[in-house]
Amino acid sequence: MVAQLEFGYVNWSEGKFEPIAFAPGYLRGLSFIGDFAIVGISKPRKNKTFSGLPLDEKLAAKNALARCGLLVIDLRSGDIVHSLRLEKIVEELYDVVVIPKIIRPMIIGFKTEEVRRMITMGS
Repeated sequence: MVAQLEFGYVNWSEGKFEPIAFAPGYLRGLSFIGDFAIVGISKPRKNKTFSGLPLDEKLAAKNALARCGLLVIDLRSGDIVHSLRLEKIVEELYDVVVIPKIIRPMIIGFKTEEVRRMITMGS
């Protein structure tokens, strides 16, 4: 198993992967809308399977911490133009789905103070 930590594409003519954006976590889930990719990222699990993998080295080189959340990547430039960080009890995402034409999305059923404080906007 190879955990991916870069978003990119396969250059078929050269037979190689071309990274366009670094993700500070394991990529888990992907959806597209217009010129943007919505990518889910997860923190590594705290077990032997996820220790000593390339993510640890990349994060250390960039002086970054692994996180859980969503990244909005501009496919034209490779820039991360928006992000949503999930903190506290949420450490993993499993999929990402875009629901077009939704203006004010909401989480239904979560009414505790802990849930209200675990989402932060920005990078």
